[in-house]
Amino acid sequence: MLHRPLVIASTLLALTTHTLVSQTKPTKRPVSKKAPAKQARVATPPDSAVLLAEASQPKHRTRADSISLVNSIRAGINNPAWPVKGPAPLPGSILPAKRIVAFYGNPLSKRMGILGEIPYDQMLARLDTFVTQWRAADPTTPVMPALHLIVSVAQPLPGKDNMYRQRSDPDLIEKIYGFAKARGAITILDVQAGKSTIQAELPVLIPFLSRPDVHLGLDPEFYMHHSREGRIPGSKIGSMDASDVNYAIDQLADLVTKYRLPPKVLIIHRFTTNMLTHASQIKRDPRVQVVINMDGWGEPWLKFDTYKTCEVKDPVQFTGFKLFFHNDTKKGEALLAPREVLALRPRPIYIQYQ
Repeated sequence: MLHRPLVIASTLLALTTHTLVSQTKPTKRPVSKKAPAKQARVATPPDSAVLLAEASQPKHRTRADSISLVNSIRAGINNPAWPVKGPAPLPGSILPAKRIVAFYGNPLSKRMGILGEIPYDQMLARLDTFVTQWRAADPTTPVMPALHLIVSVAQPLPGKDNMYRQRSDPDLIEKIYGFAKARGAITILDVQAGKSTIQAELPVLIPFLSRPDVHLGLDPEFYMHHSREGRIPGSKIGSMDASDVNYAIDQLADLVTKYRLPPKVLIIHRFTTNMLTHASQIKRDPRVQVVINMDGWGEPWLKFDTYKTCEVKDPVQFTGFKLFFHNDTKKGEALLAPREVLALRPRPIYIQYQ
């Protein structure tokens, strides 16, 4: 990968013009040798994907980042499945009228995300800062702040019930919920089920999910129920089927109807195609808004490629994009700014920081 800075405009323009010019059939009258070579290229304007990337990327991004971003944008623009056709949003729906910006993690671990990495007051103040950045980057879309709490944490050891996951104490959930509610934010409860099942993990969360401002997240990476090899969480990337997601959708939809709640948001993490099987079979119920969240970390070009593969090419309903304060920047790259992420098509409507 190249690490030298470049002028984004000229690089992105070349992505389009070089290909188009090289494929143009020769004319009967040859171009005058006196004409500058650049004139032939300038005659072909860049396409919308190039213009979007050019307007969003800072000069410190690499050529690989630029190429990947353009390719991802193009894939989204050219895929007729976007926007996904489905039921119209019900009153009280968060999406797509608002963009969710969430801080993720568990307060009992400094290594699982920003939610537990720094003191609560600093974490909440930092969330406010990022919410402000997203509002400024896209003034047309209001921002809903969120605290995304991992409530079932995958474990390398079996535990008393041999399920390789540890459930959070209800008091801890109440504490995070209280922080969120005090700031007008929503709470998202995330499940890393280990060798347990979605059917077994959701019942203990029903008292919280019955509240109007509590939503659900599912993490296939640590869902080992379908693993034939019997491997433990973390030793292999797990997998979740559309049938697991549909079970969760049914449970959430029933709560919405029973308690007359606003529609729920369901976040599904994904950074490989195998993490979510039969995605096209996921239900579209107006009571549950499904977000597939690009959960991969690394350099910008890799994140853009993963977004194209796991989101753009496999439409479900809404898209999300995860940003890692440490893993995305450990090779020296700057964290992707909101304007860079907003260049993607479709635009991610859920943003998560870990």
